[in-house]
Amino acid sequence: MNTLNVGDYLLHRLHQAGIRHLFGVPGDYNLQFLDSVIDHPGITWVGCANELNAAYAADGYGRCNGAAALLTTFGVGELSAINGIAGSYAEYVPVIHIVGAPASHAQQQGDCVHHSLGDGDFGHFLRMAQEVSAASAVLSADNAVAEIDRVIAGALQQHRPGYLLLAVDVAAATVTLPSASASPAPAENRDVAQAFAAAAERLLAPAQRVALLADFLAARWQLQAPLAELRALRAIPAATLLMGKGVLDEQQPGFVGTYAASGSRETVRAAIEDTDVTLCVGVRFTDTLTAGFTQQLSAQRVIDLQPFHASVAGETFAPLSMAQALAALLPVYQRHCADWATGVADMPDDAPLAAAAVISQQAFWQAMQRFLQPGDIILADQGTAAFGAAALRLPHDAQLLVQPLWGSIGYTLPATFGAQTAQPDRRVILIIGDGSAQLTIQELGSIQRDGLSPIIFLLNNEGYTVERAIHGAEQRYNDIAQWNWTALPQAMSLNCAAQSWRISETAQLDAVMALLSQARCLSLIEVVMEKQDLPPLLRTVTAALHQRNSHKV
Repeated sequence: MNTLNVGDYLLHRLHQAGIRHLFGVPGDYNLQFLDSVIDHPGITWVGCANELNAAYAADGYGRCNGAAALLTTFGVGELSAINGIAGSYAEYVPVIHIVGAPASHAQQQGDCVHHSLGDGDFGHFLRMAQEVSAASAVLSADNAVAEIDRVIAGALQQHRPGYLLLAVDVAAATVTLPSASASPAPAENRDVAQAFAAAAERLLAPAQRVALLADFLAARWQLQAPLAELRALRAIPAATLLMGKGVLDEQQPGFVGTYAASGSRETVRAAIEDTDVTLCVGVRFTDTLTAGFTQQLSAQRVIDLQPFHASVAGETFAPLSMAQALAALLPVYQRHCADWATGVADMPDDAPLAAAAVISQQAFWQAMQRFLQPGDIILADQGTAAFGAAALRLPHDAQLLVQPLWGSIGYTLPATFGAQTAQPDRRVILIIGDGSAQLTIQELGSIQRDGLSPIIFLLNNEGYTVERAIHGAEQRYNDIAQWNWTALPQAMSLNCAAQSWRISETAQLDAVMALLSQARCLSLIEVVMEKQDLPPLLRTVTAALHQRNSHKV
């Protein structure tokens, strides 16, 4: 019989899931397992500056690779990472979190060991993790094979994190390989699909104005190709929410822009809301993306596709995956779409602006629109960066990574590290505010250590501009320490090959962008802006948040 130790079996299953890198921070409870990682031919260890950054990096990797893995040590390490794991849970990213734990006998005896709470209960942190995990397990020599398979399969199926507690002695225990791979693909439910298609036909047959609204869950379940196929039949008005930008090809005919409910441009809002039927695919309405839940979409004229069910005019059909629902919808769409109204693009404002003493939000995003190339991966941190990016029209095959539901500032800098680790041949662009960057800037060192070359636009508007817009425009709690940003790449690498600029005028921005079309090393551009300047969508959103937070709803 073929045998492996538990650590090697776990790596074998991670590799089968398409994971080629393991992010994390070493600790004495995971060091022996790390020896197995170093020796593995198909998985590379990627050390990070701290566990929170490692969790963010794994999340960015998972969004670009389909799944990711994270290694921390018991207690102190896993709790540092749990914020990042919670973001992966909220926004549906399968990250397998492996926690190196004290030896089994120490746990059974309730020993007062380091990184524990000293009370003999070794389940505290497992119980915390279960709140943000699709599946979890405490591994033993007896259950390791079955539980590793179950947790990884559950995470991949649910597109949410999985948690594995791996004691030092269990990692070294020998197990027998199973004879066949577990977790077969779920079978299609043809009766449910047929009933869904019939209900959809009743709604679509008399319709004249039909629109498509797609969001991030369609991207997580990799539905880009069937959505493009659907749109190729008829270029009906199509839009995404901010979190789903990139799931639809924005250069394909019919794309009208980014939908943000009442925060949308009027042409976009009307194209999606003033319809006979709106097809919603993988949509989750959140407060920041809808200007405070201002969407006007009656359930009676919505066909809604979610990961495990679909609904037509409020009638639910389950179990039914989004892929199965789209396949059932395609022939219905084809029969009736010929007379449906088509969409007209809401093009970004690209009228040239005069060179100015200070770069405005409008000037920056116009320049960014010109700078983007097909295939780019763009990350925009929560705040002015993300909401400015909402107005971009993405080139073909470009991908936007944002985190507006969980909304943990600083997420995107380590996520940039993870994204480029997953896709080293693609150009990666990070747009992040100075306040956000101060939380996770340490990963500049890891990025340079691994020879990666992201382009980082750091928007320096002297603090928390989003918070200023919501409340306390001149309060000192929205101020931050002023850093010498362009010196940081050199400070964080003894072998620094990075290039840095500090710019404050539109002509300077255009000149630097011209130099960066094919960046071959880390490039950091500090863009000095007025601290009260906001992208238009963010102004609308912050007004709605101020009202909600002031109990004036």
